[in-house]
Amino acid sequence: MNSAILNDIARFFLLLAAQVLIFNNMNFFGYLDPYPYVLFIILYSVNGNKTGLLISSFLLGIILDMFCNSGGVHAAASVSLAYLRPTFFKFSFGVSYEYQTIKINDKLTPERFSFILIAVVTHHFILFLLETFQITFFFEILFRTILSSIFTILLSVLIIYMFKPVKR
Repeated sequence: MNSAILNDIARFFLLLAAQVLIFNNMNFFGYLDPYPYVLFIILYSVNGNKTGLLISSFLLGIILDMFCNSGGVHAAASVSLAYLRPTFFKFSFGVSYEYQTIKINDKLTPERFSFILIAVVTHHFILFLLETFQITFFFEILFRTILSSIFTILLSVLIIYMFKPVKR
């Protein structure tokens, strides 16, 4: 096994554990729910196995659903994000994505930030839409999506730079 696969496996378990043990116990004002576990999908190797990403995203989401008793909404949102990820890469990075020269955990550029922003907002919108499952609560869904996305993005950027590998 190469180091990228080992990194992805370690990231999977660390983010899942952090989400279950720490972030699921945080709820600010009923609207702010941090979900930094999406970092697994965001930081997954660009040239990694696409099927592996979809399967591991489903596993990440379904395991989280079991801990949250949330009936599959995390699995659906995670798989949706994993499926849409190449589209978000093309939108944010353009030609660079085609050559697979992207590393998300390098310094924060506008392209990297736009990718993280689009990925997190999409994931959260799908998650809260499925959680509520009533279009009459559209503005509440939007409000929760915006607030939780801001919090998750700040947390995610902090986590990325706390655990960024040191260049030698």
